[in-house]
Amino acid sequence: MGLLAYLKTQFIVHLLIGFVFVVSGLVINSVQLCTLVLWPLNKQLYRRLNCRLAYSLWSQLVMLLEWWSCTECTLFTDQATVDRFGKEHVVIILNHNFEIDFLCGWTMCERFGVLGSSKVLAKRELLYVPLIGWTWYFLEIVFCKRKWEEDRDTVIEGLKRLSDYPESMWFLLYCEGTRFTEKKHRVSMEVAASKGLPALKYHLLPRTKGFTTAVKCLRGTVAAVYDVTLNFRGNKNPSLLGILYGKKYEADMCVRRFPLEEIPLDEKEAAQWLHKLYQEKDALQEMYNQKGVFPGEQFKPARRPWTLLNFLAWATILLSPLFSFVLGVFASGSPLLILMFLGFVGAASFGVRRLIGVTEIEKGSSYGNQEFKKKE
Repeated sequence: MGLLAYLKTQFIVHLLIGFVFVVSGLVINSVQLCTLVLWPLNKQLYRRLNCRLAYSLWSQLVMLLEWWSCTECTLFTDQATVDRFGKEHVVIILNHNFEIDFLCGWTMCERFGVLGSSKVLAKRELLYVPLIGWTWYFLEIVFCKRKWEEDRDTVIEGLKRLSDYPESMWFLLYCEGTRFTEKKHRVSMEVAASKGLPALKYHLLPRTKGFTTAVKCLRGTVAAVYDVTLNFRGNKNPSLLGILYGKKYEADMCVRRFPLEEIPLDEKEAAQWLHKLYQEKDALQEMYNQKGVFPGEQFKPARRPWTLLNFLAWATILLSPLFSFVLGVFASGSPLLILMFLGFVGAASFGVRRLIGVTEIEKGSSYGNQEFKKKE
């Protein structure tokens, strides 16, 4: 095992990476708070600044995937679609099967220059998660409680507010509403059968309200829908902890572009279009399981150096005073100071682990289990 491979497995190194991410995130959130004064004066300047501030935080996670674990991402699509990446507003539909599916999506956003301006329809609970939710608030992320009667006006207002967004925007929708588990899949297929819809093998039944509303509100702003189906070679099921330990994965992403004018205006017809899309996604997953590849040309967009340089800059700024402080604590010989410092390290470790836990499937939303609970 080489030195770098050894360091990737060490807890203290993980803690230092977490320290840089958390402290830089708090600094970035503080600066974002100050930018709020710009909103009534120059909304577009506020947005451009916050895109770059968000990039400085999110790119640290992308750095872990690209440079720390050296995970490779391959696109299966066509040249015409690749040529449009990063040059238009789009809605992204991504299957929600893996703990790091969002990170693979962010990697593609970074490589085509839209990481800072990427959006998502997110559950409202995330708004209160430090760093993640706070940064999203300043980015005008659309939050929802996933109770349509309560969400309708909020979601419509949030989507319409993005109609004049100045940077190319990729708006992510997890139409399944929650991550795939066997229990949720069983319940979802019972619901599909009750509605006379074809069964899906690899996906949950898509929730159509968010999709049809997004398409309706963003029509005239968004140029297309990108359907993305993600899988990992070797039937791997990667995690953020695995990435932190330097494990390398190979992600394959099948991307299909649908011009927005191809999607029906009528809400019921648009919902039917989405159901058909998920049947096609299921067929793509079946093909991948049998052949090990998706259809289409293969593209491997080159990773850019900015994520690594950004992290190294933050690490230089934040770790130098930290090391000086630690040396001072132990040089003092004070048992109280040393115990307080060790307590702080323990609390920091717990906090970083909790942040990582947000991505874990078993810690995921219970959304979609209500019918199961009723049956039990």
